[in-house]
Amino acid sequence: MQSVYLIPKDAVFVIESEKPVESWKKVSESDAWHHLQKNGYFAELTENIQKVDTIFNNKRKLFELFDGRSLFISIHMISKKDYGIFYVLDLKRIAKLKLLKTYLNTLLNENYTLSKRNYHHHEIIEIYDRKSKETMHLAFIKNQLVASYTHTLVEASIDQYQEPALGRDLNFIEVNQKVGYEDLFRLYLQYGYLDDYYKRFSNEPTDWMNRVSENFKFSGFSFDLDKNSTITANGFTNISFTNENYLEALQKSGTAKRTIPKIAPKRTALYVSYGFDSFSEFYKNFEQVQEASSSEEYESYKAGIQKVEKFLKIDVKENFIDWIADEIALLQIQSDISKGKNDLALVLKTSDSTVAKTNLDFVLKQIKKKTPVKFKAIPYKAYEINFLSIKGFFKILLGNRFKEFDKPYFTQIEDYVIFSNNPNTLKTIITNYTEKQTLQSSNDFLAFDKKFEAKSSLFVYSNIPVLYDNMYALADRSTKIQLRKNKDFIICFPQIGFQLTPEDNLFESTLVVNYQDVEKVKLNTQFEEIRKIKRQSLKTDEITDAIFNLSPIYPTDLNAKSFIKKYANAAIRFEVDLKDGLKNGRYQEYYSNGEKKITGRFRKDKQVGMWRYYNRDGELLHKKRF
Repeated sequence: MQSVYLIPKDAVFVIESEKPVESWKKVSESDAWHHLQKNGYFAELTENIQKVDTIFNNKRKLFELFDGRSLFISIHMISKKDYGIFYVLDLKRIAKLKLLKTYLNTLLNENYTLSKRNYHHHEIIEIYDRKSKETMHLAFIKNQLVASYTHTLVEASIDQYQEPALGRDLNFIEVNQKVGYEDLFRLYLQYGYLDDYYKRFSNEPTDWMNRVSENFKFSGFSFDLDKNSTITANGFTNISFTNENYLEALQKSGTAKRTIPKIAPKRTALYVSYGFDSFSEFYKNFEQVQEASSSEEYESYKAGIQKVEKFLKIDVKENFIDWIADEIALLQIQSDISKGKNDLALVLKTSDSTVAKTNLDFVLKQIKKKTPVKFKAIPYKAYEINFLSIKGFFKILLGNRFKEFDKPYFTQIEDYVIFSNNPNTLKTIITNYTEKQTLQSSNDFLAFDKKFEAKSSLFVYSNIPVLYDNMYALADRSTKIQLRKNKDFIICFPQIGFQLTPEDNLFESTLVVNYQDVEKVKLNTQFEEIRKIKRQSLKTDEITDAIFNLSPIYPTDLNAKSFIKKYANAAIRFEVDLKDGLKNGRYQEYYSNGEKKITGRFRKDKQVGMWRYYNRDGELLHKKRF
């Protein structure tokens, strides 16, 4: 009998090892494992593993008898907020059963009691721990030993062994047959139960988790751990073609090299790349899949495109689709401009930057003709920021995953057109590009990227320390406390990457997680926190013209007539008139008590005329003509 036949059908995760003792020794001696053991939450999660490890060390000869035999460990949700762990060990020869039963008695002492009961013609051995008040349940099914601290999992295994579910699932078998057996261990993930597992950590449902559970079937990975504690997993994933138009279209559309790191900021928290032989071919496949899977959805999509084309008198294929090349990407970045915000950008690689600009200029011209929107291109460091006032355009064009980009601003850098709802996100990207602070300039990223195939259909990269900073900025008070407490055990894995590449009707999958000493992570300029530089308060006798060196402002509405910044007590810190997103007109700055501090004027973002600086009593202390 195959061990996998005994695993209850609702397994979320399944771990398999041909050499469990050797594999466990390698994991338990790694730097990453020793570091994680310092974390109370992780130590609690692995408490049972520690118990087994202690028994293993005390009874090494016993366990070495069973090394080289297949061990499966599976995770099952047994309630809304708790999971159970199930073990299956292939004893191969029935003779080993007597030996193991004999050893069971030697493992027990006055802290344990042993009892037996029958369940559906099988004997279940129950070992009760008087200290922990937990019971381990074991049963022998032919040549297999099954065990769990959750009795219902052992009973479910006995109930199904003659009619196995998971082990005979064709989708599981398809992935299982592809996964290699030469590495440390293998991990299988059953996506249909992943949302139940996610609910253990959060009561808030998320669209992305629901999409993952509905659209993926199984992933299987073969894991290895190198001397630097970097985890590399290679495997395969199958998808549900009835639910996921995007993945099916990607599966049919080839791969591409990743080039968007040329303009992605070094402190990008998340980089999600979609690659294809050509966007036109991908889009054609996307339309065909939509039409085949849902006539209602397809008709709605066509109606949306036709409405936009008719109103603006544009051709979506000619003016957009035809100039997009072989990669599009989503970026989540950390900005020192817009604090506590989720800065997202959509990047489209162009096949010809001139053709892209010509077509986008034409679309902007049509928008000005057909809508009341009045917006001039805003210059920023030699690049223009424009406004694409077509409501819901990217949701219509590319589906729900791009619905966040509603009436976005955009700019063009080299062969890339970048869209974002927040113009400050674009300014951050432009600034990092001009200062050569991009992923392409990061030795850490380049070394990590080499662990993957150069071409992919889907590639996800995360800079965990930056992602941590973004999550912390958006978190509520209780979550911030937990994040601070566990920070060192999160950022010790500074880079995580995931890649999908089409193979037959599957996706070849690669997952890489690198570990680094947490103190080294904190010293790395790519991962370090943005440090706040506080100005020293000026003494009266030290006042110079430098008092009029004002910090730049970053309005989110480039059509606004003024910009106001306030103190924590809601009093106005300063206000300035705007024109086309630039400072133009009166500027007034105040102390927190409401008294004026600095007055002056701007013309086209430059200070002009007489500027004056006052103390808190309203006395003029310094002035300068610009």
